[in-house]
Amino acid sequence: MAKASARSVAARILTAVMSEQRSLTAVLAEQIKQVDERDRGFCQQLCYGVLRWQPRLTLIADKLLKKPLKHKDADIRALLLIGLYQLRELQTPPHAAISETVNAAKQLGKQWAGGLLNACLRNYQRQQTEIDTALEQNEQAVHAHPEWLLKRYQQDWPEHWQQICEANNQQPPMMLRVNRQQSDRERYLQLLAEQGIAAQALEAGNAAILLSSPCDVHNLPGFFDGSASVQDGAAQMVADLLAIQPGQRILDACAAPGGKTGHILEQAPDNYLMALDISDKRLESIAENLSRLNFSASLAAADAADTGLWWDGEAFDRILIDAPCTGSGVIRRHPDIKLLRRPEDIDQLAQTQQQLLDNLWPLLKPGGLMVYTTCSAFKQENEQQIEAFLQRHPDGAEVRPDKPPAQPRPFGFQRLPGDDVMDGFYYACLQRR
Repeated sequence: MAKASARSVAARILTAVMSEQRSLTAVLAEQIKQVDERDRGFCQQLCYGVLRWQPRLTLIADKLLKKPLKHKDADIRALLLIGLYQLRELQTPPHAAISETVNAAKQLGKQWAGGLLNACLRNYQRQQTEIDTALEQNEQAVHAHPEWLLKRYQQDWPEHWQQICEANNQQPPMMLRVNRQQSDRERYLQLLAEQGIAAQALEAGNAAILLSSPCDVHNLPGFFDGSASVQDGAAQMVADLLAIQPGQRILDACAAPGGKTGHILEQAPDNYLMALDISDKRLESIAENLSRLNFSASLAAADAADTGLWWDGEAFDRILIDAPCTGSGVIRRHPDIKLLRRPEDIDQLAQTQQQLLDNLWPLLKPGGLMVYTTCSAFKQENEQQIEAFLQRHPDGAEVRPDKPPAQPRPFGFQRLPGDDVMDGFYYACLQRR
């Protein structure tokens, strides 16, 4: 059976994200198999690229359409954005970009839309200079971020917000973490070189590697035997902050998909580790990750804050709270955040973060260490959260590690998106007196 074209499947995927508010990662996993294997990379590039520039592309589409498309034709609107993205960002030859986008409408069973798409994209070519001039007056278009997100970055980081937006609009690099139970970084770099994969050591712990360009994990030496994992350098700093010793009981409270869980066990495989996640489905990804690395842990699907449901009464030496957050530090990896997040989410997430901190704190042994992290760049989820926590808990003290993982803040450490080519991340280490 003939496979569907990359553009028509990308239009369906984008419709699910933009109209049904579904996660790009989830929809891609469901639908990418409809595309021929050779074209899957291009389909993925269209989805990520359109969502990355969507605030700008949408404003252009609105100028080109004489009247709004009906909700049932959201796939045609997605195709228009795909056509504009090819012309603006991919520099696809105009003939190919326009004719293939028109063909994709036919594949979607909407032959009537071919003429509309053709007219809009050709009008864009003719009017590009005046459209670009008009866009320069619109901050959302210039920075390709929704207004509320721009305002929040401006409020929290008045001197850095433009740099944050620029980093959010970049294609993210691919980074690896070498499993030091099996090898070391120098040896793994040598194996990569033998495979013709250009890479270098990254200043993020002693296991981080930056690839010169992303590659399929099937090409990574020993990947399926657990020799290495794909993980951003910023996330790799978390396990080091836990200062793990042999013989400890460790809780990874919001563990999926299990990248940090695996890293903790790479440092001390014989320790007791309990990994929780609120979702059964996401717990499967932790199990798969640990199986590939050949580690085991005690896994439970539970709300970590509802300790009565899962805790056996024995305190932990180390607790990691990689808290649910807005993801405002990892938009370059998840550009659908620009569409799916709402300003009101921040207060709700901050409430969840507070519950996790307050409810898990009594489970920490005196002298034990709790590490709180988010992939957010918002102060309400980060330094303000920790400041308020320490005011509520006089038996808690912040510990400052010898090697700071990021820029010191009044409470904790903040890495902004793109700092040292890494993701945006926040870290705080709390000790129970």
